[in-house]
Amino acid sequence: MRKLAIGAAAALAATLVTVPPAEAAPDLASLVTLKDVRKHLQSLQTISDYNGGSRAVGTPGYEISVKYVVSQLKKAGFTPTVQPFSYTSVEERTPTVLAQTAPGQAAYKLGTDFTLSGETGNGDVNAAVTAVDVPAPGQIGDAGCEAADFANFPQGTIALIQRGACPFEQKFTNAKAAGAAAVVFYNRPDEAGLLNPLLNGKRDIPVAFATRELGGELAKLAQAGGLKLRLKVDLAEVTKKSSNVIAETKWGRADNVVVVGAHLDSVHEGPGINDNGTGSAAILATAQKIHKLGRKQLRNKVRFAWWGAEEDGLQGSTAYVAGLSAEERAKIALNLNFDMLGSVNGIRGVYDGDDSSGQNPTVPPVGSGAIEKTFVDYYAKRKLPTMDTEFSGRSDYGPFIEVGIPAGGLFSGAEVIKTPEQAKLFGGTAGRPYDPCYHQGCDTLKNIDWKLLDTHADGVAFATQAFAKSTLPVNGETRRARALRGPAMQYKGDRAVY
Repeated sequence: MRKLAIGAAAALAATLVTVPPAEAAPDLASLVTLKDVRKHLQSLQTISDYNGGSRAVGTPGYEISVKYVVSQLKKAGFTPTVQPFSYTSVEERTPTVLAQTAPGQAAYKLGTDFTLSGETGNGDVNAAVTAVDVPAPGQIGDAGCEAADFANFPQGTIALIQRGACPFEQKFTNAKAAGAAAVVFYNRPDEAGLLNPLLNGKRDIPVAFATRELGGELAKLAQAGGLKLRLKVDLAEVTKKSSNVIAETKWGRADNVVVVGAHLDSVHEGPGINDNGTGSAAILATAQKIHKLGRKQLRNKVRFAWWGAEEDGLQGSTAYVAGLSAEERAKIALNLNFDMLGSVNGIRGVYDGDDSSGQNPTVPPVGSGAIEKTFVDYYAKRKLPTMDTEFSGRSDYGPFIEVGIPAGGLFSGAEVIKTPEQAKLFGGTAGRPYDPCYHQGCDTLKNIDWKLLDTHADGVAFATQAFAKSTLPVNGETRRARALRGPAMQYKGDRAVY
């Protein structure tokens, strides 16, 4: 008996020794490679090259981009849906003009030297220019923020106002009350590129926005006296059609959905490889590998979305959220948004979901701070620096936060100028924009920081996997403030970017 017991024990021990250890959960960030993302970006570049150099909504380049995403999703086992929507936009009836008519003659280019406000009025104004409260060289100042800035303003002239310190709406209201026939805003010295300022409603005079370079030049001429500009705006409202692409995992809770989105369209001026081919490619590569995680990792459904017409004012995501019932909205646990991930002079920006910077123009929905922490902690473990980026609603997470759905994401930077401190932290060149090709024809494959994109793609995959498995950090916060999960978004001031 004793010999048998010893033999049995030895056999059992041998069996125990040979039992393989439990397999570790697959790591989605390792499965999604830069090669995967680059392949999709190369395809988007090719689509643009063969379709007029653009993938903007309403062009063949966008329609073929949609077909490309759908085909790639089908190969990965998804059943994608192309969701059509329509919206009202404005188009030129006759060409827009901004030109110097005195003391010299010069014509300025729409989309390069200036843009129009999203709510500009029509008109054809040829008048003297009054520079309002011009800040000292290199300073932001608060030009136009007070009615007193327009003391002795000559009625019927064009107000030239530097951006900064208060909402565009406030500056415009003061200028209009002083008798301005038109308003030209220009960018402040620490920011490059162009914006389309919102004025909280349609206006009855022309409103344009110029680069800091053009604005600074015009301000000097106006202060010297004798500057005249012609600003002609002739726009008409039109109905446009576009589409989103939606696909979700076959596994996971349908009442606790994680929406992972990126806009697929570019601007008309270029192919949009960084803005936002990078976000679209990163979530597409993530979607293609996500089912390798298995059921245990996919406890919550992940709904991937490629939004249309973001560049026309977040139209695709707005239509999507507006089309959800209150019950369907309640089933969305959170939204992750990825818009520009490879800026060639960029940063590793994380949306400031807890408003620790105090710079957000909106109050982030409860739970957004937990999303931010997920990204920050992930990069901290890899000893990679991050910084807060403004939670402003300027990208497709905007419609989600407006109805109280927590959101977060990554952003490598657009037109803002990199500071010396940021250059020391992330590399690159201080004094230049994060993306010098933002909204331009040069936003091609050559306009990508591949190392930065690689780390951002890892973050996309990591956060997607983390929230697919558990949304407890986010939902734990929202349960404590469920009243915010409705149309109760709070703003800390004017929604326009200052």
